Amino acid sequence: MAKTKDFALDFAFFNYLRDFYQENRGGIRNHYRNLSKKFLDFNDSSNPNSFLRAPQFEALEMYIFLKEYLDNKQVHEVFEDWYYKKNGFKKRNDLGFTKGEQGTLFSVDIDQYKSVFARMKKFAQEYPNYIFALTMGIGKTILMATCIFYEFLLANKFPKDKKYCHNALVFAPDKTVLQSLKEIQTFDRSSVVPPEYLNWLNTHLKIHFLEDSGTTLNTIDRSKYNIIISNAQKIILKRQHKQKSKIDQFFSYPSYDKGTVYDDISDLYDFDQPEDESELIDNQRFSKLTRLEQLGIYVDEAHHSFGNALAKDMGLKAGKTSLRLTINELAKSLKKSHTSVVGCYNYTGTPYAGKEIFPEVVYAYGLKNAIDKKYLKKVTVNGYSNPKSKEFLNLTVRNFWDKYNNNRYEGMLPKLAIFASTIEELQNELKPALEEILNDLNIPIDKILVNVGEDKLTSNDDIREFNRLDSPSSEKQFILLVNKGREGWNCKSLFGVALFRKPKSKIFVLQATMRCLRSIGLIQERANVYLSNENMKILEEELKQNFRMSINDLSKKDSPNEEYHIQLVPPPVKIKVNRKKKLHELKERKLTNAVDFEFEKVNLEKYKLIHIEQSGLVAGKINRKVSEDLSEYREKREYSKLTLVAEISRYLNRPCLELDKVLANSKQGYNVILKYVNQYNQLLFDWIIPRLFNEIYTLESYEKRETKEIELVKEPEKGYYRVSANPKLVVEINDDSFKDFINKSFHLDTYCFDSAPERQFFEEIVRHEDIKKVYFTGMLTHGQSEFYIQYIDPDSNTVRSYYPDFLIEKVDGKMLIIEVKGDNKIDDPIVQAKEKAAREIANASEMDYRIIAGSQVMIGNSKTIFEKIN
Repeated sequence: MAKTKDFALDFAFFNYLRDFYQENRGGIRNHYRNLSKKFLDFNDSSNPNSFLRAPQFEALEMYIFLKEYLDNKQVHEVFEDWYYKKNGFKKRNDLGFTKGEQGTLFSVDIDQYKSVFARMKKFAQEYPNYIFALTMGIGKTILMATCIFYEFLLANKFPKDKKYCHNALVFAPDKTVLQSLKEIQTFDRSSVVPPEYLNWLNTHLKIHFLEDSGTTLNTIDRSKYNIIISNAQKIILKRQHKQKSKIDQFFSYPSYDKGTVYDDISDLYDFDQPEDESELIDNQRFSKLTRLEQLGIYVDEAHHSFGNALAKDMGLKAGKTSLRLTINELAKSLKKSHTSVVGCYNYTGTPYAGKEIFPEVVYAYGLKNAIDKKYLKKVTVNGYSNPKSKEFLNLTVRNFWDKYNNNRYEGMLPKLAIFASTIEELQNELKPALEEILNDLNIPIDKILVNVGEDKLTSNDDIREFNRLDSPSSEKQFILLVNKGREGWNCKSLFGVALFRKPKSKIFVLQATMRCLRSIGLIQERANVYLSNENMKILEEELKQNFRMSINDLSKKDSPNEEYHIQLVPPPVKIKVNRKKKLHELKERKLTNAVDFEFEKVNLEKYKLIHIEQSGLVAGKINRKVSEDLSEYREKREYSKLTLVAEISRYLNRPCLELDKVLANSKQGYNVILKYVNQYNQLLFDWIIPRLFNEIYTLESYEKRETKEIELVKEPEKGYYRVSANPKLVVEINDDSFKDFINKSFHLDTYCFDSAPERQFFEEIVRHEDIKKVYFTGMLTHGQSEFYIQYIDPDSNTVRSYYPDFLIEKVDGKMLIIEVKGDNKIDDPIVQAKEKAAREIANASEMDYRIIAGSQVMIGNSKTIFEKIN
């Protein structure tokens, strides 16, 4: 029994849900509305122009998958359908994947299923409740905003569909995170919203930011497309201590009693505990929310204490928090008004609460993955045993200055955050010691900035400086803080964190450590964390509890990559290519003759409802067979002249009076058309409307070829491009082994290959006697080169950009475009789509395109690319 219980606590259903989606993406998308497909395609992270990172896009995919394919079901209902392979999961395979992507059979036996299902159902709410667990720095706020914009676009298009949110309430756990949520209001919506829907969204979107205690919620009752951003205290239900006046009720907020079981999460919400639901009163903001329809609730930093707070909030331990109780009361109130909470979407940093996995997690992207995939900085953790405070500070500052100094990253100076446990410690010990150390190093002390939240030490100017740390004009580099390590402080130019004293909260060590991990620039930088030995132990414990990883996992230098500054070798290489442009123009025809619908050519059998009766079950021994047409029992819509014309007008976008004239003057006339349509409704869409389209419109295609001179590499703004690569796969212009071939290659001074076959191919081909020039063109794929080929992605049917590996010029003047590809990828549909587009461009430019398998290169067969060319 214990094993089954442990299995339930550790069962990561979200992994299997993601596997199912990836294996069946094409079939799943067939169930989506067209607008959902457009929204996904616009944000697809495989598109170089996409704004969203891969984890953000994957989370968006799962969000829409739950919405469109699974119809907003509860997680325990989804799990039940998944286990029994029903309601959309019929094609599920009993195949999982290990860390190395090696396929492995898995199974969940009936006892384990019951245990997991019971646990999920126990903690289920009356509304769908989902958790998206993305580690800090991935961009949860942008993801949340993108999901809300998607909801509003679909709600406008399909206003009667109950699964789309017409309004959104965004909860922040405290004031710090509330400030970070301003990004929902300020970031460029065109980054995630397709251009054809942007004007509508900007016109109708209304954002209410409840920042101050006295701020009232001014939404119009029953209005749509409101985003209300608030921390929990401004909406929260509270305990009524005494009868209050109307004015007191309007501006009243929770008190802050201490000494209760709620103490351990009082730093999370600062709320007063409810004693009994009958004693709860609401405030003005709560009342206004109950008068909004189809409300979606989004909880930012839901996992505020990396385990403890959200565990209580999600029901994993005894008691309910006021936040969850408030959401439940909102749901009840809305239900009474014949509307609903469409869903509660929780965004958090980890799927774990100690040893447990939250049962309602639907997508997770962990800290280790984020670092490995270069979405965050790499990190080195420096520990010091038994140092005195000044010694610790001296070692920290000198180490930081040696590593970063006045170097600029995206134009910004690197910062070191130094945390004090109290304001007194900062004022009396930390700041004087730091000033002395900076003087010894000849560093101006005006590079120090203090932010402690007290007017005597932190002025308004200091607050402004703090808010503009991520600015090229900021000269501050040493930031002295008290209790600023929690969520909501986003500073990507922060490269170091120092924490000497043991903080009151253990989780603060992890939170402060993660502050410096936000990525900056095009390559993965490295941050440094400086801790006392005691805090090192705390960090180790918190990493295991919240991310199931160790300090060694966090800071290990497992990547062999090094940074290279890539410079252009003059003169810049330019080539001429021919590109085809296709234009399709829809033109109107002038109707001169009556339209003939030729109903006699229609196969009406496929529209009939036929009943077949036979006796006997064994083939060849059927005693009798009777069939009859039961089409009259079909559910049918009865069209009149007016409704028929209106329906056709919707599809053809033509005036009703014009269509009325066309139908009336047709060879069959209204009576015959209505007879067929009312007998077989589908005939209208399969036969009549397409036929009218072909009569009214004609589609003409034009093809234009143009010759364009393009640069293989654009001139970099800083004089070089920064690239991270494995030294074993790098070839430099000053390499002695290539000194005789410099004139045959090297439009860049360094080639950073992605694989051993690519490097070996270059080494063989550059020495080939038939080659005049060979350029490696596959290393700069983020807009630095104009040598790219556009193709249609077979999954999303959207345009993508493809950068081939090599451009080769033969002695006879023939140009070759070469792609070196792993053997297992050659038959991949995307690779084939790239090949098709590349061949078209190559043929138009009198070039040739070839793919060579990596295995052929590694056995010395690179020259076979010539044998295939006539």
